[in-house]
Amino acid sequence: MSRTRTPVVANWFTGEGEGFRLLGTRCSACAAVFFPREDVHCRNPGCGGGELAEAPLSRRGLVWSYTDGRYRPPEPYVSDPELPWRPYTLIAVELEAERMVVLGQAAPGVHVDDLEVGMEMEVVPGVLHEDGETTWTTWHWRPVGVSA
Repeated sequence: MSRTRTPVVANWFTGEGEGFRLLGTRCSACAAVFFPREDVHCRNPGCGGGELAEAPLSRRGLVWSYTDGRYRPPEPYVSDPELPWRPYTLIAVELEAERMVVLGQAAPGVHVDDLEVGMEMEVVPGVLHEDGETTWTTWHWRPVGVSA
């Protein structure tokens, strides 16, 4: 059975494999970069405002912080209450070029015991959930040099 691949949030990421990128926006007046993207006005309080253009973000960054989710989040998080809960790992990665920290889940098989602050990570395509018709896609963080 073939499922339709659908981003969890439209226009937040694009591409596959080495071409996979998170998509932010950059202000033409002050060069501030935003993720999640900003499409209405520059959020920099010191900027008079400029045009906002889509900006692919860096693929790599350094672990800024991490934790594990040991509880089942409330709706709209999708999980089967009939199955036992499995903790997941959240990683905050600092993108040096953009001067920002981006939060995301770890790639499958990456756990808190595998991580340390300052470790180099890369963004990779991921799957958040699948149902009968749709594969809901997202991004994951994975240590550089580790295969999926």
